[in-house]
Amino acid sequence: MAVIAVELAGRSYEVRVGHGLLRDLADHAAPFLRKEIVPVVADRNARRHWGATVEASLASAGKLARWYDVEPGEGSKSWRELERLTDWMLAEGVERGDHVVALGGGVVGDLTGFACAILKRGCGFIQVPTTLLAQVDSSVGGKTAINSAAGKNLVGAFHQPALVLADLAALDTLRDREMRAGYAEVLKYGLLGDADFFAWLEENGAAVLARDPAALEHAVATSIATKARIVAEDERETTGARALLNLGHTFGHAFEAETGFSDRLLHGEAVALGMVLAARYSARRGLLAEEASQRLTRAVDAAGLPAEISALNLSCSGRDLADHMLHDKKMDAGTLPFLLLRSIGAAFLAKDVALDDVAQFLDGELQAH
Repeated sequence: MAVIAVELAGRSYEVRVGHGLLRDLADHAAPFLRKEIVPVVADRNARRHWGATVEASLASAGKLARWYDVEPGEGSKSWRELERLTDWMLAEGVERGDHVVALGGGVVGDLTGFACAILKRGCGFIQVPTTLLAQVDSSVGGKTAINSAAGKNLVGAFHQPALVLADLAALDTLRDREMRAGYAEVLKYGLLGDADFFAWLEENGAAVLARDPAALEHAVATSIATKARIVAEDERETTGARALLNLGHTFGHAFEAETGFSDRLLHGEAVALGMVLAARYSARRGLLAEEASQRLTRAVDAAGLPAEISALNLSCSGRDLADHMLHDKKMDAGTLPFLLLRSIGAAFLAKDVALDDVAQFLDGELQAH
């Protein structure tokens, strides 16, 4: 088991990565479970696969799970579901000193974390992510949110978990498509600041996707350690360091918006294509060598992720996609910073990018590929 500390000002928490953590959930979470009843918010699919394991673990410690089921998909990150969940937590008597368990992917983690951030001005929660995407990204760092009519994750709060348990055995139940989508975020960590890790993924990515235990633990633990360092440096995204974690997301969110935030395009798939386009745009501006851009395209394509806009079958213009970016959370005084690349392992925040130029670039990509 790998243990990564997320060190924050005046407090810290652990992310534990390994096989069998769900089986031993009660032991790992014991310091935070002060009552007999343990509220567990779960994706229906995660509960179907792991509910009995969670109940057995809690029962071994004299605890009883009380379940709240969440429908899979981004549609559950809504005002309506947030209201239902907070009302349920209040009816269950959740107090500020209690901890709620979030079992599932990023949707459950985001929704539960936000509900815990606002319930009685803040109660605790434990992240138990069951997808690769959630394990390496959304479960760590304290960003919680729901979606609104204006866009994705625009209503939320920073609220750190008390503990994160990333059980790699949970990934055995994932569809291959979901595994590939999570792998996009793993690639991101190599791109933004660890060229050696990116090179390792070029050699071992197939083993990670095949769920080889050693390769998978190395990839997940390395990714989380990178995110933990960045979060510790810039918890609330005020210095620009944490913004690096959004590499590929500005383009990616535009594709998600154009496809209706649906299963037509998973978040990780959008990020993969977004990183490819960030690299190509960087090369277009003379910032990144063309070979480096092509190297990323090959890595994304080898993982079975979309590397060309044509794969999305969109009926839109570059301007339509650029307009979606106007709702990006990073907008500041009318300017949208972009995450670009100088090399593999060297991302930076560019504040001189004109959306008109981005729209023209995207028009070229829509026509050329």
